[in-house]
Amino acid sequence: MDLGLKRELEEKVRAGERLTREDGIALYESDDLAWLGGLAHEVRTRKNGDVVHFNVNRHLNMTNVCTASCAYCSFQRKPGEKDAYTMRIEEAVKLAKAMESENLTELHIVNGLHPNLPWRYYPRSLRELKAALPNVSLKAFTATEIHHFETISGMSASEILDELIDAGLESLTGGGAEIFDWEVRQHIVDHRTHWEDWSRIHRLAHEKGLKTPCTMLYGHIEEPRHRVDHVLRLRELQDETGGFQVFIPLRYQHDFVDMKDGKVRNRLQARTQMATGAEALKTFAVSRLLFDNVPHVKVFWVMHGVQTAQLALQHGADDMDGSVVEYKITHDADNFGTPNKLTREDLLDLIRDAGFRPVERNTRYEIIREYEGPDPSIRDAPQAMRV
Repeated sequence: MDLGLKRELEEKVRAGERLTREDGIALYESDDLAWLGGLAHEVRTRKNGDVVHFNVNRHLNMTNVCTASCAYCSFQRKPGEKDAYTMRIEEAVKLAKAMESENLTELHIVNGLHPNLPWRYYPRSLRELKAALPNVSLKAFTATEIHHFETISGMSASEILDELIDAGLESLTGGGAEIFDWEVRQHIVDHRTHWEDWSRIHRLAHEKGLKTPCTMLYGHIEEPRHRVDHVLRLRELQDETGGFQVFIPLRYQHDFVDMKDGKVRNRLQARTQMATGAEALKTFAVSRLLFDNVPHVKVFWVMHGVQTAQLALQHGADDMDGSVVEYKITHDADNFGTPNKLTREDLLDLIRDAGFRPVERNTRYEIIREYEGPDPSIRDAPQAMRV
């Protein structure tokens, strides 16, 4: 990138001027990661100061049986297949109840698209989970799952959301987005929920007062222009609804361990490489610069590793996803070194070590507790990484 374009982009960012599609592509073409990180760090600091948000959550996947066979997914199983499972609601409640310690504030629920479970299974599961864990927020179901519920119930998404909200739903999850551009999507997705239905369902959720996350799966067969297009679609929807609280770039994972039954379910990995740490940091930085109307950018440490996650906090991210235990959707794929669990104390140490002040939040991004920041005698104020 020539010096003149750099200065032009810097001026636009510092003036709060919205970046264009062409600006986003130009940012991805820059090989100056220190400059990109510094610019994104300015924006995250303007929005969130020296704070890094986190929450204490657990993930619950009640079934891995799925009608879809998405090219990147190692989690799904077909009925009768080895390792396929579906929990009875009583089992799910018992498992969730066992997760309640350590002042849990959120239960994150995502499932496969089960061909035979009745629609009533889902609102009933939320009602019983909420009854068992009344002080825990239920963040449940992707837009893809809501679309699936329309098919199996004959109800509209609006009616489905009303019933789920009545049962205790406080937020949808952000999954099912992957990459919206059809040029890529037709090669990686095997379900029928694409941009039109994904955006329709989140728009409805926002109209009903829910705040939701949004995601992007990057680092597979897409190109930077597809990432830019993805973010700009979400940015336009956010202009309309204001309902997205956080954007979460998710790093695509290779299938390293899921070969116990002789099947490698990830059909992309033969022609892809996982994004490097530098590419991950660039993605966080460009996303923070483009997505000017979403308050938070989250790094999901399970998909990035804890060291890259710490660095992402200096490249635009201000939220480190919580104290997850057994995130099967990723750990069924990679086993490349992330722990199954980080406790509250682990997260506090990681955030302080990166030079930031930890703030515990709930699902609605309401502050639960603020903590002491890093010891100034051993850690300077946070700065963008220099490479």
